[in-house]
Amino acid sequence: MNAAALDNEEMLLILQQSLTKKRVLIVDRHSPARDSLRLMLSALGVTAVHGAGNSAEVIRQVKSNRFDIILSDFVLDDGRDGQQLLEELRHAHLIPLATVYMIITSERSYTNVVALAELAPDDYLIKPFTGEQLQARLIRAIFKKHILRKIYDNIERGALQEAVEACDRVIRQQPAFTYDALRFKGELLNSLGKVREAEEVFRSVLAGRAVPWAKMGLAQALRERGALDEAEQLAEQVTQETPEFLSAYDFLAAVREAQGRLQDAQEALQKAADASPHNTLRQRLVGDVAVRNKDMLAAEKAYGKVLQRSVGSSLRTVDDFANLSRVLLERGNVEASRKLTGELQRSFRGDKQAELAVLVNEALCLEKEGTPDKAAALIDKAVALQQEVRTDAQEKGRHASHRLTVDLAHACFATGKEEAGQSLMRQAAAENHDDPHLLEHIGTVFEKTGQAEAGKALLDAVNKEIIELNNRGVLAARSGDLEGSVQLLIQAAEQVPNLQFLINAAKAIFTLLDQKGWDADLAARGQNYLQRAMRKDRKNPKVASARELCLTVARKNGVVIVNL
Repeated sequence: MNAAALDNEEMLLILQQSLTKKRVLIVDRHSPARDSLRLMLSALGVTAVHGAGNSAEVIRQVKSNRFDIILSDFVLDDGRDGQQLLEELRHAHLIPLATVYMIITSERSYTNVVALAELAPDDYLIKPFTGEQLQARLIRAIFKKHILRKIYDNIERGALQEAVEACDRVIRQQPAFTYDALRFKGELLNSLGKVREAEEVFRSVLAGRAVPWAKMGLAQALRERGALDEAEQLAEQVTQETPEFLSAYDFLAAVREAQGRLQDAQEALQKAADASPHNTLRQRLVGDVAVRNKDMLAAEKAYGKVLQRSVGSSLRTVDDFANLSRVLLERGNVEASRKLTGELQRSFRGDKQAELAVLVNEALCLEKEGTPDKAAALIDKAVALQQEVRTDAQEKGRHASHRLTVDLAHACFATGKEEAGQSLMRQAAAENHDDPHLLEHIGTVFEKTGQAEAGKALLDAVNKEIIELNNRGVLAARSGDLEGSVQLLIQAAEQVPNLQFLINAAKAIFTLLDQKGWDADLAARGQNYLQRAMRKDRKNPKVASARELCLTVARKNGVVIVNL
């Protein structure tokens, strides 16, 4: 039913009646507290209620059930909290935007919870509360979700331009939710690379209300069009006026790093990490920038916190162990690095990528101890396993670690296996041509192994090869030979599956299908390239644009795509 066809009072009544049909997940480490809340919901007519006592159980349940409402206590297990859980669920796309997420907290902790809420929940419930208060808060949150549902639906299926149009409809029909719709609209336009339009949206908001999210949205648009100084000034304003808006520090760090100010970038990230020490994703960023800044002590602390805070979390990766092992070895602590390898084996039992990381780390430990001959026996096994890992990752739609590939190349060089090392480095450089951080890591490994000039020559050769491959496809398209362009770009994506080539091939395929008609096999290939590009950088505006093109062409041909 269209919300605009009814007044809000009627809609609230309908939603109140629909509450009884909602599926709810209660998250609380204390079983009696879950039971008490379950009884309160039962009195409201809500019977489809599940419970979870820890974060790992939440992850398991949301993977197998779709919940309309999640009620999470702020204090969870293992030192984590309900805010972190929300960030993990959203980051990993484990719950849809339409799911109502509320945090239950005490009066004492409410201020701190709100201050550190970078990804805001739909509401907070302060203990103690009555069933009537719970019902009122739930209805209010469900009502807002209902008004914005078309925006959510279009975002979920990748139709970002249609989501922008849905924002405009909310602005026209539901003025009470104008700012919610404007925030979505500006962020969507930024995602689509339409930064001038995004800039207009955020400036219009700021003309009426000085809200931090609008300043940060404008700063994002300015950064994308190269106005780094102006973007930095806006983000600095936010940190001064609203210091609890921690994502402003992340943005400042990215801008300062783009300006070549690594120390300033690290300091900005560290401020946010100190304010929100449980944020696993930010601690990982602190570690990364500290490594690039040659501050190995800070990197060790940050990577250590990543592992400490991600116990039982889906955010924990093999790379997290490899990152810390690499830093420990850099600092000469072979014993600690070996101990970490044991934890890695226990955490990822049966995982081929973890097996590879164990082999590589042990080889680097042996090399550090001055026994490269012992390490050599492990390298052959690791090189063979690396091919299995790549194949396995592609078949399962997973991401194979490129940093681990570079570490393996490092171990190859350290044990005299130059040819294998060069081949691995060429592969990693070509497939991550648009990742300056990984390219810098590759250059550092070449320097450490006494091959700085050889490394520069390899990176230059890869860069030249990629430019030539790309130009062939682009020139064919400009000459009007769209089919020839598709074939050349497919060849490029198969030969060098970096982000640029995957996007170019996908866009060329769906442009051809738009002109010539739908071909299921060619469309499947295009979707595969798009999915691989999304695994590399889901938030990249070019990825969003290619996804939009794919879904638009599919809809024109009466095809529904559900796996993007």
